[in-house]
Amino acid sequence: MIKAAIVHAFERPPQYGEIAAPVAQTQEVLVRVKAAALSQLVRAQASGKHYSSGKVTPMVPGADGVGLLEDGTRVYFAFPRGPVGAMAETVAVKADQCVALPDSVDDVTAAAIANPGMSSWAALQERAHFKAGESVLINGAAGVSGRLAIQVARHLGASRIIATARNPSVEAELRDLGADQFICLGQSSESLTAAFREAIQNGGVDVVLDYLWGPPAECFINAAVGYGSGEAAPRIRFVNIGALAGATLAMTTGPLRSSGLELMGSGLGSISNADLVKVVGQLLHAIGPAGLKVEACAVPLDQVEEAWSRTSAERIVFTLA
Repeated sequence: MIKAAIVHAFERPPQYGEIAAPVAQTQEVLVRVKAAALSQLVRAQASGKHYSSGKVTPMVPGADGVGLLEDGTRVYFAFPRGPVGAMAETVAVKADQCVALPDSVDDVTAAAIANPGMSSWAALQERAHFKAGESVLINGAAGVSGRLAIQVARHLGASRIIATARNPSVEAELRDLGADQFICLGQSSESLTAAFREAIQNGGVDVVLDYLWGPPAECFINAAVGYGSGEAAPRIRFVNIGALAGATLAMTTGPLRSSGLELMGSGLGSISNADLVKVVGQLLHAIGPAGLKVEACAVPLDQVEEAWSRTSAERIVFTLA
């Protein structure tokens, strides 16, 4: 038996307890876990609401983490085999879903930055096929993932970064991270659409990293229309990553026919698990050269039930001795 955070019912937080230890199967390795982050993905999976959620309890949440292989190698790992996820003393993981950690990156930082940093790095490189010199609009830049997206886009060579957020008080912080322009989401849909249209027409937007969907995404899509000019509208790769503003939007076919929009998503299933892990490896090695920063709070795993519903700007990382 091993100690773990255990989901007994999807409507309740995990509880600290014991569960049967996993046994490595063909092409798998065992990892002794040192740190595992509490991300939006993990919360959704543990509630049974994410499309990748398991449907049977008890189960251990956790999509990724940091730990030690049996030979002592320190690694980042992802997608441990269920029902024992990353928030356990030991996990079984496919060997190709582990990457060695740079010595310069500590366990908590690596666990905290991997998922939110990967979201933008994978969306830019694997889905949008971003090229240095292109411009990027980050829709929903105030959260942990959005702030890292600014830093990642700058490191990968974005020529212009436009950040959006509902609270105008975060503008200075986002500019300090590397944003060149700020659009406040807390305005009428007409005004927001006009602001997006101005950004597209004055300087251009090559790639959108959308963490919001819902009404803000709808405003951008409507702003991208190019009819009436007689010229082909500019190509815009719109990559949805999250749905913090709503899972649906009202959309007609007109914007697709009259714009250069290319709608796609980035997440589990659109990119192979092995490729996502490779992306995280690139991200972790860029922490030093790019000066990537994430606010993290280390919490012992035996405090999981209390910490699960805690609201904090810092990324909670559960640690094990």
